[in-house]
Amino acid sequence: MLLPGIKLFQLKSFSDERGFFSEIYRQQELQFVQDNLSFSKKGVIRGMHYQSTPGQAKLVTVITGKIYDVFVDIRPESETFGKWGAVELDPSMQILIPVGFAHGFAVLSDSAHVLYKVSNFYNPETEKSFRFDDPTVGIKWPIAKPILSKRDQCAPGFEGVCR
Repeated sequence: MLLPGIKLFQLKSFSDERGFFSEIYRQQELQFVQDNLSFSKKGVIRGMHYQSTPGQAKLVTVITGKIYDVFVDIRPESETFGKWGAVELDPSMQILIPVGFAHGFAVLSDSAHVLYKVSNFYNPETEKSFRFDDPTVGIKWPIAKPILSKRDQCAPGFEGVCR
């Protein structure tokens, strides 16, 4: 399910006997200032992460593998505040997550390389997160026993963090 503001793009791919070619970004309304690349093994959950001020829009592209990509509306004034949505992403598509959403993903394939284009530079002072399994949000993850970072294991609950 997509929430208002979330955009899913099907990438056009041109194939021949050598392989394929895909255009994964063309500057349009958003300008991105930083690219981030993560590599994760099957069963890893990363999230739920966001930058508080000024926030970051993210254009998420899976380079290899398959992920369950999750987004949560953290805009207190929004009708969908605290609601979540998710899509399975592979290299044939990408998702734009605007400012005002937390983001996370679970790796479904043996491994995954995920590229994020972000609209503002990373700032450790405004880096925020909440628990991936917070019951007030109720995300239904497809992984029963996830592999988590220490940061994600110790993340606070959703209530009070985003208001």
